[in-house]
Amino acid sequence: MRTIKFIPCILLVGFAACNNASEKKEVSADTTASAATADSSHKMAEPVIAPLPDVPAGAKVFFKNLKNGQTVTSPVKVEMGVEGIKLDTAGAVVAGSGHHHLLIDAGDSIAAGTVVPKDSTHLHFGKAQSVAEVKLAPGEHNLTLQFADGIHRSYGSKLTSTVKIKVK
Repeated sequence: MRTIKFIPCILLVGFAACNNASEKKEVSADTTASAATADSSHKMAEPVIAPLPDVPAGAKVFFKNLKNGQTVTSPVKVEMGVEGIKLDTAGAVVAGSGHHHLLIDAGDSIAAGTVVPKDSTHLHFGKAQSVAEVKLAPGEHNLTLQFADGIHRSYGSKLTSTVKIKVK
C-alpha cells in the first residue's frame, strides 16, 4: 500500500520539474533575445585615426654621405638628412614631423598613407635616428629613404631619396 502512494508523489514531483524546466527555457530565450537587441543598439565607437599630415612646402629627405654610383664596404654607414620637416620619434601623429625608414632593394617609394612594412628590407628608425650601419651583401643595391608620420604611414614619393650603390 505504501508503494502505491509513493508512485503518485514521484509522478507529481517529476511533472512539476518538467514544467519548471520549460519555463526556464522561455525565460532564457527571452533574455537572449533582449541581450542581442541591446548589443546591436550599443555599437562600439571605432577609433579615430588622424589623417596623414600634409608635406610642408620645400621639405625633403636625402643621404648625407652616400652618392649615386658610389662603391662602399659593408657594413654601410648611412647618414640620413631631412630639411623643412621635423625629425621626431614614432608614436603620435604630429603635423610637420616624422621619421626615417630605409628601403633596401624594395622600390623607390611607398604610396602616401600606406604603412611602411617592417622586415629585413624595410628598416624603421622610429627613435628619430639619423645614422645607421647596415650590413649588405656584395653587389649593387638600391637604398631609398622613405619619410613617414608618427604611425609609420608613408609621405609617399614627395619625401623619398634613392641612391644606387655598389658593395664590394
